[in-house]
Formats: sequence, structure tokens, C-alpha cells
Amino acid sequence: MPVIAAGIVNKQGKILISRQFADISRIRIEGLLSAFPKLIGTGNKQCTFVETGSVRYVYQPIENLLLVLVTTKNSNIVEDLATLRLMGQLVPEYVQTIDEENVSAKAFEVLFAFDEVVVGGHREHNTIENILTYLEMQSHEEEVAREEKRQQEEL
Repeated sequence: MPVIAAGIVNKQGKILISRQFADISRIRIEGLLSAFPKLIGTGNKQCTFVETGSVRYVYQPIENLLLVLVTTKNSNIVEDLATLRLMGQLVPEYVQTIDEENVSAKAFEVLFAFDEVVVGGHREHNTIENILTYLEMQSHEEEVAREEKRQQEEL
């Protein structure tokens, strides 16, 4: 599983949203994502990845936040960059003004979109249009559940 997790963090290391795609503890992911901003520091802004002893961080600035993909060191960096680019295009589709408050408010929409990009730790070969279509589709089961809930509330 090359993709371990994806998340959006601020430059101080506060995790706004995170989605893990591998069987790894929450504490481990929080540690990896929280430590990430310290690794990039104020160094070279042209570089889009950082490697540590155990993982590779592939990242992209989005306004004053960072979109981070945590991958294994043996993953294909070109595919990781393509995955990151697709995720970076999806975030503005759901978050109009990209700041901490709005990202947190639209967390579920963004995470659902991330789930369409990466499945089982591997990138799905979808386009942004396909992902937006998938997420807009209606579910018969969901409609039935909503109707049942509405009927229960009326009683």
C-alpha cells in the first residue's frame, strides 16, 4: 500500500482533516502529520517531497495550508504527485475559501472525495469530473433511510 494517509495541516502542524488508507494507528498518523511542517521548515520551496527514515511526504501548499500525502518510501513518486495534484484540484471544489474554518466545515465532503481518489492505498484512475459525478449520485438506500427517519420524527 503505497499511500498511507492524506491530510490538510496548517503550517504550525495542526491537523485539520486526515484520512488514512492503511492499517496504522491514529496516534502514529497524528505524529507523522504534526511533525511534517517542521521537516519542510523554510527551506527550498521548489521541492514537493520530503523523505524520513520510514515514510515519504509529498505535499502541496493550498493558500496558507498544506495538503500532505504520506506514502511509503518505495512508492512511485510520479504517481504520488499525480494523486496529490488530483486531490489538490478537488479541495477547491468543496471549499470555496480555503482557510482552517472552511476546511473543517467541509471536512466530510473533502474526505469523501479523497476516498474516491485512493482506494485500498492505491490511486484509482479517475478524473475530477468522474469523482464529482460519483459524489453527486443519489442512493436509493439513502433516500429510504431519510424517509424512515423523517417518519419516525413525525411520530
